[in-house]
Amino acid sequence: MDAAVYATLNRQSGLMREMGVVANNIANASTTGFRREGVVFSEYVAALDDDPSLSMAHASGRHVDLSQSTLAQTGGQFDFAIQGDGFFLVETPQGQRLTRAGSFTPSAEGELVTPDGYRLLDAGGAPIFIPPDAKGVAISADGTLSTGGQPIAQVGLWQPSDPLALRHQSGTLFDGGAVEPAEGATLMQGMLEDSNVEPVSEIARMVEVQRAYELGQKFLDAEDERVRGVITTLGR
Repeated sequence: MDAAVYATLNRQSGLMREMGVVANNIANASTTGFRREGVVFSEYVAALDDDPSLSMAHASGRHVDLSQSTLAQTGGQFDFAIQGDGFFLVETPQGQRLTRAGSFTPSAEGELVTPDGYRLLDAGGAPIFIPPDAKGVAISADGTLSTGGQPIAQVGLWQPSDPLALRHQSGTLFDGGAVEPAEGATLMQGMLEDSNVEPVSEIARMVEVQRAYELGQKFLDAEDERVRGVITTLGR
């Protein structure tokens, strides 16, 4: 196979992956706490037998955009938004996960949980328990929960020890590997952070990727016709 075809096929594969990421961003433009993602392309050099090496573009990973998004007021007693860097830490069946989605409710056992039932963890990594007789629960900027002027727990704010270890798992959950307390962030009650996806920019990017893919497909079609023509001519 011609080297140009190898390079084009590899490029088409990367563009398809980028199209899927962009489509997922658009689908989650209204998802609370969602973080926009992008595809990272790198150069891949393949050694051929007796020919010069071949350089190709390779979609090697994803980039998570951690930029702050706007905060929407909900008035919910257990709706929390993070202003600054950091994540909430929740306990899932697959292990501890990070999230920016701050909508929680007390479970039947009195523990603060996400809509999926994952327990919110405090600054020490333990589940947060809300007393059944607690009324008017308030949260301070450092995450301290109190009722009647008495502290009952402190919501933990965490970040990956290695920023490059952050991996998107599903929805608004991330696996950060080893985590450490986040410094400098504040918590706000009765508010939720919106998705940081900008739909107009994502749609424009989708059009660009689609056009690039179509150009690559036209080249492959033309190359296929050329090869068929050569085979037909030589076969006469």
